[in-house]
Amino acid sequence: MRDFLTFPKGGIHPPEHKEISERLPIEGMPVPDEVEILLQQHFGAPCSPLIKKKDTVAEGDMIGKVTAGLGACVHASVSGAIKNIGTSSHPASIKAPSITIQTDRQAPPKVFEPVDWKNLPRDVLLARIKEAGVVGIGGAGFPTHVKLAPPPEAKVDTLLLNGAECEPYLTTDHRIMLESPGEVVEGARIILAILGITDCRIGIEANKPDAIEAVKKAASERSANGWRISVAPLEVKYPQGSEKQLIQSITGRKVPGFGLPFDVGVIVQNVGTARAVYEAVCLGKPLYEKVITVSGKGISRPANLLVKIGTRLSDIVDYLGGIRRDLAKVVMGGPMMGFAIPSLDVPVMKTTSGVLFLAEDEADTSPHGHCIRCGWCLDACPMGLSPNEIGIYVEAGRAEETSQFGLFECFECGCCAFVCPARRPLVQFIRLAKMKAKR
Repeated sequence: MRDFLTFPKGGIHPPEHKEISERLPIEGMPVPDEVEILLQQHFGAPCSPLIKKKDTVAEGDMIGKVTAGLGACVHASVSGAIKNIGTSSHPASIKAPSITIQTDRQAPPKVFEPVDWKNLPRDVLLARIKEAGVVGIGGAGFPTHVKLAPPPEAKVDTLLLNGAECEPYLTTDHRIMLESPGEVVEGARIILAILGITDCRIGIEANKPDAIEAVKKAASERSANGWRISVAPLEVKYPQGSEKQLIQSITGRKVPGFGLPFDVGVIVQNVGTARAVYEAVCLGKPLYEKVITVSGKGISRPANLLVKIGTRLSDIVDYLGGIRRDLAKVVMGGPMMGFAIPSLDVPVMKTTSGVLFLAEDEADTSPHGHCIRCGWCLDACPMGLSPNEIGIYVEAGRAEETSQFGLFECFECGCCAFVCPARRPLVQFIRLAKMKAKR
């Protein structure tokens, strides 16, 4: 049996549940009557609106821009009139500034003309990515144009594309790699040109053999003239798609504590982000629509949907036939790192990977107990931290003292909570500790 690449410390094997949607082709959802576009869809400062109420905008127009600090611009995902500039529900907080657009159904669809990017200078490529508002769509939404301009002292020699998609249920990256492998690889070539390097490896978990073959073929066809683009098949293990774990799995390099990938000569991008880079550079298309997985036993029809950013979850539910009676929880993102949400008024963002409608037999809502000191969370943690101690200190009202247990090295993968026999909400404890420690 073939050996697949993986990281050495910790990790778990949760039930995948990908069979629900992995064979469903991406389908375009009809444009909703209105969209709510959040002005904070990225790591950094929120955008300032560039329009006012009752203005008319066209699909793809820039409507929000960061005027100071780190951030990424946002664009109109539909043509129409500005209905409101106010606040909307946010999946990770109570409210966030937003722009609501009433759709003009008579407006013609936007058409993008392809251009040849190969003779464009590096600064023009970066400018196109910045103007398109591209962010890391597989994580925290870090602005891509910033990530692709590491400091001069960084000796970057390798690009890694993350196609692991190790979260249960989620199948968007799988479908993108299967249906648009050429665009993913072309995006990789653009990134390589910007970085001034030639080596790219695309990490894909072994549970996606069709995607592995599709991307291998596309990479082989585009690896001439010095480009070295290849696929690295990965062991099926969570959190294989975490940036530091992916780097160690594929390159053997270990990012130091509080370090960044470029400290070990690597830049990591999600495969969906690479495709967005292709669209920004080759088509001049901003990032204003997103492929998301809608799954779980609590939704009438699961799907991989291409939706306009700003589409409310309630509109998605209506399109897919409604929810089932035994729905217990709605999660934005994957079950390991996503957020449970109390309302369907939340709009889709650039970083939304999926929406899970979990039935009663999929969501454990039983109360948690006290820590029994079994040590299972220590074995499962891929960062070698002490989540048990963090939880105990939080319950004792001493959250500010938890940095000694590696609090700020935790990326909240949820391995600890998954294996805990006492069902302790360790990720929630860790998030609370971080908030209190930063005050």
